[in-house]
Amino acid sequence: TKSYCNFPHHPNHEIFTEIYKTYTLPVFFFLSVNLLDSRTVMGDLGWIAYPKNGWEEIGEVDENYAPIHTYQVCKVMEQNQNNWLLTSWISNEGASRIFIELKFTLRDCNSLPGGLGTCKETFNMYYFESDDEDGRNIRENQYIKIDTIAADESFTELDLGDRVMKLNTEVRDVGPLTKKGFYLAFQDVGACIALVSVRVYYKKCPSVIRNLARFPDTITGADSSQLLEVSGVCVNHSVTDEAPKMHCSAEGEWLVPIGKCLCKAGYEEKNNTCQAPSPVSSVKKGKITKNSISLSWQEPDRPNGIILEYEIKYFEKDQETSYTIIKSKETTITADGLKPGSAYVFQIRARTAAGYGGFSRRFEFETSPVSVAASSDQSQIPIIVVSVTVGVILLAVVIGFLLSGSCCDHGCGWASSLRAVAYPSLIWRCGYSKAKQDPEEEKMHFHNGHIKLPGVRTYIDPHTYEDPNQAVHEFAKEIEASCITIERVIGAGEFGEVCSGRLKLQGKREFPVAIKTLKVGYTEKQRRDFLGEASIMGQFDHPNIIHLEGVVTKSKPVMIVTEYMENGSLDTFLKKNDGQFTVIQLVGMLRGIASGMKYLSDMGYVHRDLAARNILINSNLVCKVSDFGLSRVLEDDPEAAYTTRGGKIPIRWTAPEAIAFRKFTSASDVWSYGIVMWEVMSYGERPYWEMTNQDVIKAVEEGYRLPSPMDCPAALYQLMLDCWQKDRNSRPKFDEIVSMLDKLIRNPSSLKTLVNASSRVSNLLVEHSPVGSGAYRSVGEWLEAIKMGRYTEIFMENGYSSMDSVAQVTLEDLRRLGVTLVGHQKKIMNSLQEMKVQLVNGMVPL
Repeated sequence: TKSYCNFPHHPNHEIFTEIYKTYTLPVFFFLSVNLLDSRTVMGDLGWIAYPKNGWEEIGEVDENYAPIHTYQVCKVMEQNQNNWLLTSWISNEGASRIFIELKFTLRDCNSLPGGLGTCKETFNMYYFESDDEDGRNIRENQYIKIDTIAADESFTELDLGDRVMKLNTEVRDVGPLTKKGFYLAFQDVGACIALVSVRVYYKKCPSVIRNLARFPDTITGADSSQLLEVSGVCVNHSVTDEAPKMHCSAEGEWLVPIGKCLCKAGYEEKNNTCQAPSPVSSVKKGKITKNSISLSWQEPDRPNGIILEYEIKYFEKDQETSYTIIKSKETTITADGLKPGSAYVFQIRARTAAGYGGFSRRFEFETSPVSVAASSDQSQIPIIVVSVTVGVILLAVVIGFLLSGSCCDHGCGWASSLRAVAYPSLIWRCGYSKAKQDPEEEKMHFHNGHIKLPGVRTYIDPHTYEDPNQAVHEFAKEIEASCITIERVIGAGEFGEVCSGRLKLQGKREFPVAIKTLKVGYTEKQRRDFLGEASIMGQFDHPNIIHLEGVVTKSKPVMIVTEYMENGSLDTFLKKNDGQFTVIQLVGMLRGIASGMKYLSDMGYVHRDLAARNILINSNLVCKVSDFGLSRVLEDDPEAAYTTRGGKIPIRWTAPEAIAFRKFTSASDVWSYGIVMWEVMSYGERPYWEMTNQDVIKAVEEGYRLPSPMDCPAALYQLMLDCWQKDRNSRPKFDEIVSMLDKLIRNPSSLKTLVNASSRVSNLLVEHSPVGSGAYRSVGEWLEAIKMGRYTEIFMENGYSSMDSVAQVTLEDLRRLGVTLVGHQKKIMNSLQEMKVQLVNGMVPL
């Protein structure tokens, strides 16, 4: 019989292991609680087959050597089959409606020679309720039938030969249940079937706070259409306004909220809680100098207890990402170290035992301007600064010698003291404490959400650590492997597989994540390089930078866990959705990428491999910069090519100076961003198409640039060209790019002007005279040739209608015409200078 069925059989086959790994991973669309999952039981399931020569357990293990509990039966050539498989007792944990998920394969009867008269393609599922574990040995007629299970897809011997097993998934529900538990039974009546997994679960509505009322975990009702009414309990410091209620649906969703709670007098609602004092409302300015502003304020009208301290936040107007925090126990402070003649914004909040209150509204004050007398003394400042600096260093040397007997991890004596002057944070690592400016006052500086200390880089290169493990543990959170569920493989990385899965941290709901794994048999260097990316990523916190959840280093496999981006890499996503988005949506994507790169640039971090393939995009079309593997990734990047200096870099995305001299800076990242813009606007087209890397290097060096994508707004293409300026100092900064894109988004009409189709270069290598190599017939032709065509109309309106008149233009003239960008000024003046030199040599007739 088995020769006809040809089922894989232990120990000669591994197909069931492949089925388990590929198909049996759970996907949860609701909050469910497992009562039984045959895939996760490590020991014996305790199931019974009757008769014994009917259902048979297949003993296999997965890649982690955990047992896979698979049962098969294949008595298709024998009449009157009645084979039962009985589970152990399953507690329902108070649920009155349970769900059974079956995964199984079934052989097509038509593919069995001679077995059509007896072969079946279905099996039956039953249950029996019991309050204890002694009810399994009962008669068959006492079991209640749940359903006859049929396969949507069956397999043939051909499928088996190709190792293609068509797995079926069926879900049935049972209820209402009235006892503490139940047994399941599976009856075979003559099919060739393998039961790969059985999962039994119930659904519940998760605990939630709504309208200031807390609703507990609630198991769904017995009926598929039943709504359970649940009463809520008011959160702390709130009282009932109308009795809060919600209804738990059969699918585990909260519906129909009724009633609410209100915060008690003296409390305000914030994030579904009541625990904060009222804000400071009255702030008065005191003494103001060119470098300081003094403030005073009154206590809040309704403080929630005794005020322990105040927190004062201030920043230069329009520079909100860089701010300073002062903490004071008094109702007065003086903010010093400010710029003369500059406006500053202040906000104040109070802290009690219940926590911080909300910040006050913004108060704006301006420092005094610099007087004429004061400005005349500015020439003395450099001398004073140098003198003070030398004095501080000499003092550090003396102190270092005096304390030479006291050492720490960063060195001893004078060398340690010098490092302490340059890098104050090292003093803390040696065990010293930070001295405050005032016993009642503490000041901290922040930049883009991070504490900014004078003389210390915000981004710390993990390679500067002697022990790489120290960097990992300092910047990345360790996660228990048991908190992670790997669901499916979604790609392959340099060091192992990339998977999707779910992460359940204590006190938080389960959520989707991406998981990079380190393959078995790694070297210590591979492990160090693998975790190095986590040490980098863990230092970043920005909505447009991929977020690191943590790492697994204390068990195998070693893993890096990040947020999950549903739409994958940007280049692949755009190719799949060619032409499906509005220009505003595309600009929104570009704005997100630029914002993330601005953050990295401000942190002092250079990406070096910015490309659409290294941008991830989620279901809300939010783009996030990823792939911080740097040089180790570039070594195996198929888009890379060897340069004359021996390393590998992605030529099509890399700035000329980075290719020639390995000069990687934020400006070279801006060049790469221009290529990303082109990729986005062309929906994932390959930059420079099928040109070789050497052809790309030569073309770019000679001044050629990618042509505008089809239907690209002129403003966006001009920004690309600005990013591709040969002089890296002429390229825009990322903050300027973000600002420009913001303006375009706020003014959509500015995106309606498209690059003229007739002026688009259809072939990148179409010959035209580079700047200075020939005569120009008009001012417009000259400006177009140097990529400054945007200024043609301005030149013409102001009387510069011939090349003769243009030759007399000065830098002051350009500024008067409105050419304010320094890079554009340089480009125009350099071109004019070249033409004048060639005119003198008789080369270019104007």
